[in-house]
Amino acid sequence: MDRETERYRSLTRRALVLGGVQTGLFGALAARMYYLQVVERERYQVLAEENRINIRLSVPSRGRIVDRFGVPLAVNNQNFRVVLVAEEAGDVEETLDRLSRIVTLTDFERRRALRDIGRRRAFVPVTLVENLGWRQVARLEANAPRLPGISIEVGELRHYPHGPATAHILGHVGAVSESELTGDPVLALPGFRIGKTGVERQLEENLRGEAGASQVEVNALGRVIRELQRDEGTPGADVRLTIDIGLQEYVQDRLRAERSAAAVILDVETGEVFAMASQPSFDPNQFTTGISMDAWNGLVNDPHGPLNNKAITGQYAPGSTFKMLVALAALEEGVIGPGYQAWCPGFLELGNHRFHCWRRGGHGWTALAEAISQSCDVYFYEVSRRIGIEKIAAMAHRFGLGLRTGIDLPGEKEGLMPTRAWKQAALGQPWQPGETLIAAIGQGYVLATPLQLAVMAARIANGRGQVRPRVTLRLGESGDPVADVPPADLGVSEASLALVRDGMVRVTSSPTGTARWAQIDVAGMEMAGKTGTSQVRRISTAERLSGIIRNEDRPWRLRDHALFVAYAPIQTPRYAAAVVVEHGGSGSRTAAPIARDILLECQQRNPARQLVADAGADAGARPAGSGGSAP
Repeated sequence: MDRETERYRSLTRRALVLGGVQTGLFGALAARMYYLQVVERERYQVLAEENRINIRLSVPSRGRIVDRFGVPLAVNNQNFRVVLVAEEAGDVEETLDRLSRIVTLTDFERRRALRDIGRRRAFVPVTLVENLGWRQVARLEANAPRLPGISIEVGELRHYPHGPATAHILGHVGAVSESELTGDPVLALPGFRIGKTGVERQLEENLRGEAGASQVEVNALGRVIRELQRDEGTPGADVRLTIDIGLQEYVQDRLRAERSAAAVILDVETGEVFAMASQPSFDPNQFTTGISMDAWNGLVNDPHGPLNNKAITGQYAPGSTFKMLVALAALEEGVIGPGYQAWCPGFLELGNHRFHCWRRGGHGWTALAEAISQSCDVYFYEVSRRIGIEKIAAMAHRFGLGLRTGIDLPGEKEGLMPTRAWKQAALGQPWQPGETLIAAIGQGYVLATPLQLAVMAARIANGRGQVRPRVTLRLGESGDPVADVPPADLGVSEASLALVRDGMVRVTSSPTGTARWAQIDVAGMEMAGKTGTSQVRRISTAERLSGIIRNEDRPWRLRDHALFVAYAPIQTPRYAAAVVVEHGGSGSRTAAPIARDILLECQQRNPARQLVADAGADAGARPAGSGGSAP
């Protein structure tokens, strides 16, 4: 009996323990359910809603770019593209074969499509072909029953109506690379493109706009069931440039006969760039949908550098166009006066070295105006020896050489204005006296871009301040102008500038001027200028004495660069220009006629004649229409 009682008590205790454990478990489960369903109700309701509703960004419309008179330079065209949903296509390979009989599907596009299909879920659309024409769209629609899983979507495609004429200014757009991803979800959108070069890159934030968003309901697999709400986003701001597209196309066309060249025209009062051309150019529309490898290799391997904007990245020895700055430095320092003359027998000896003038017989006694108009090297050898490289460099900086101009375009080079300190730091060598003479005629270490040379000519013509170039005129729909940077004082006397201008006038007006045959023969539109020819290799004494090796007889890459800077009209200067023709030979024979033609065209069009606000925004408001440094 006692044993039975003991067993009963033992079972009772165990039952109580088990019941207690069960009660505890159920209590904990109830508490957890209460916590999840009551306390955390709102949190999990939001999570469930987020699983049901996806937020999907949409690409904003990119802002347009127009010229100073409102003519479109970069616009957005409708982009009809073919997309495929693999789960609806059945046999993907067969569907692609059928599609290729209707629209061209390259091997590269086919491989890319199959790769994307393999990486994505079967219900996610994959882009096959873009930029279809109306005829292609119609044929696809007519054959839709035979193309399961194929559909047509409409988007936007950047288009440059003037193609190569504006390529180096506008730049182009392209797909976002891995290195350009910043965490902004818009950049990761399929097919999204950003500015890669030129204005498109410089003003990317303004042109991009703000992305739109749509709320879509999805199932557990992520498949879209329906769209609940859509926000179209904010289009990018329109940009108005200082460029006159008519003048821009004329300048680009005028340079087309040269293998490699650059030209710039700007306003001497405001610094507004009316035209900036670089030859050869390229078609930026090639980059919109993705340039082929063959086309890309052709551009990259072209020895004439079509992808480079030579106007701001090309760095050339300025040759004799630099002589005006040497003259200004000497005049301002009092080293020479208006009546100073130098004797030019055709050379100047310094130590045991002889520095030659471009004219072997020399110029005889030469004053400043004649030294500029006839480009006498010996005159500037003598002047530079008296003043020194530091004073020359300081004056060059005032006129924009050796420093970036600050133009609102990416990639600008700063050129080079050497000094004693620069050579010691860069080369670990002391400055030699003869190097000052070489620098005085724009050779040696001195380098300048075509834009810097145009700025130099503008500041000489203006004389009142350091004009700064720019290509952006207005931003946004409000038409608010881009704020001008107040020009810094040149710190050069009008008397010194007048003497230099007189020499530049004689370059084209005097019977002995180096560019007398390039003068504009329209009354009131005449130009003043300065020729320049810069050597690309050292000429030996034997070659110089023989005189039988002419520029045109050398291989193209061994010929001298041809340069010319100018402003017009002479009496009331408004336009300044610089032209550089790589390996063009003589500045007077090659670059000066180009400058004459583009300055004449510019004055006839007169793009600075009125403010854009007065001209109107429509196209109808446009106007019609080393030895020695040789000249």
